[in-house]
Amino acid sequence: MAVFRLALTEDEQRVVNAERDSHPDAHVRRKMLVAWLLRCGLTRAKAAEIAGLSRPTVQRYVAAVRTGGLDGLRWWGVRGPVGDLVAHTTAIREALTARPVRTAAEATEQLEHRTGLKRQPTQVRTFLKAEPGFGWRRTRVIPCPPKTDLPDHIRE
Repeated sequence: MAVFRLALTEDEQRVVNAERDSHPDAHVRRKMLVAWLLRCGLTRAKAAEIAGLSRPTVQRYVAAVRTGGLDGLRWWGVRGPVGDLVAHTTAIREALTARPVRTAAEATEQLEHRTGLKRQPTQVRTFLKAEPGFGWRRTRVIPCPPKTDLPDHIRE
């Protein structure tokens, strides 16, 4: 297989080297790693093997570099669907912080009362999992030694 040596200027080399370790998006870090490996003279198949990707994916990265440079490599046009609840995130956060819920059904009732949007508990659960700061916390019993009862244990 022919080697595609990626031609980068010194500034681009510094950017690729820095972003393959420190870019906030893991997807872009992987792309920069592939660019660095190709720049070092590895074949596309070997770069794909090292990065844990398929060779056609590496080929798409090469095409992105050829057409758009590093900006083309950084671009990632994946966007998920945006739900109606996203517009009310601040109000939902305030409501659930002021009065935490125990179940998805309680959260559903609160969200419907607060926003006027009726959603199923599974949809509410998915929304809360996706938003940072909304996590289900498991509560457990406080263990106490067998020879003491709870009031004695609390006093100690």
